[in-house]
Amino acid sequence: MFWTIVGSIIGGVIIGLLGKFVAPGNRDSIPLWLTVLCGIGGIFLGSYLYFAIFDVADNVKNNADYDWLNTSKGVDWWRHVWQIGAAAVLVVVAATATGRAKKA
Repeated sequence: MFWTIVGSIIGGVIIGLLGKFVAPGNRDSIPLWLTVLCGIGGIFLGSYLYFAIFDVADNVKNNADYDWLNTSKGVDWWRHVWQIGAAAVLVVVAATATGRAKKA
C-alpha cells in the first residue's frame, strides 16, 4: 500500500508535468500540487480509457499477471501517451477552473 501511494505520487509528478508541457496555451501558473493531482488523475483516467476503448482486455484474460494497468509484456507506450493526454486535459480544466491561465 505504501509503495502504491509513493508510485502514484512519483508517476503523478512525471505525467502531470508532461501533461502541463503538452497542454495548449499558457497553463504554467497552476501550483505543483495541482499539477501532481492532474497527473495522478491522468494516470488512472488515461489507463482506463485506453483499456476500455482499445479492448486490450484480450491481453489479460486468464492471466493473473495482467490487469488494466498492465496490459502488455513490455512497456506499454501507447497507454502512457493516453495518460499524458488525459493529464493535459485535466491541467487545462484545472487552470480554467482556478482562473490561473496566463493571459496572452
